[in-house]
Amino acid sequence: MLERSASDEVRALLGAWRAGDQAARDRLFEMLYAELRQAAAGMLRGERDVSLAVGDLVHETILKLIALNQIDWQDRAHFMALTSVMMRRALVEHVRAKRRDKRRHLKVELTTNLPDVGNADLDEINDALERLARIDRERAEVVEMRYFGGMEIADIAAVLDVSESTIKRRWQAARLWLYEALQPQNA
Repeated sequence: MLERSASDEVRALLGAWRAGDQAARDRLFEMLYAELRQAAAGMLRGERDVSLAVGDLVHETILKLIALNQIDWQDRAHFMALTSVMMRRALVEHVRAKRRDKRRHLKVELTTNLPDVGNADLDEINDALERLARIDRERAEVVEMRYFGGMEIADIAAVLDVSESTIKRRWQAARLWLYEALQPQNA
C-alpha cells in the first residue's frame, strides 16, 4: 500500500490523465508498476501451462486501460479495482484464444478456503462470476478485486464505500456461492 503523499500523487496523476495528460498517465503506470505486477503474479500463481507471463498480463491490462476514455478515476483503490477487472478479462481472453488454437485444456485453481475444492476451469470461474454478478453485483465485485486483483480488504471497502466487516461478509458469502456453483452438476 502506498503512503499518504504517494496516494495524493496518484490521485493527482489520475485527475491529470483524465484531463488528457499522457505524461501523467505514464508516470502513474511507472509508479504503480510493481503493484500491478504483484496483482498479475497473484492471478497467475495457480496457473499451469499458461504462456502468458506476469509482464505480458500487466502490459495487456495497461493497453486496455489506456483504451478507456474519460474514466472518472477517484483514487488508487478505484484504479486498482478496475485494473483487476481488466486483468481477469485479459486472462480469460488469453485462455479462450489458446483453446481456439486447440492447445491443451487449462485449469486455474480458485482458492476458496473450503475443503474438497479441486481445480476449476477458468471459463467455469468466469461464467460463475458472471452469474453471481447478475444476482449480486457487490459480491461479484469483491471477488474480482480480492481474488483477481489481490486487493486488501481495506482497499475494497474504500472502493465500495462500505465497512471492512461488510467486505469480509461479502467475500465469505461469495466464496460459498462460487463453491456451490463450481460443483459438478451430476454430484
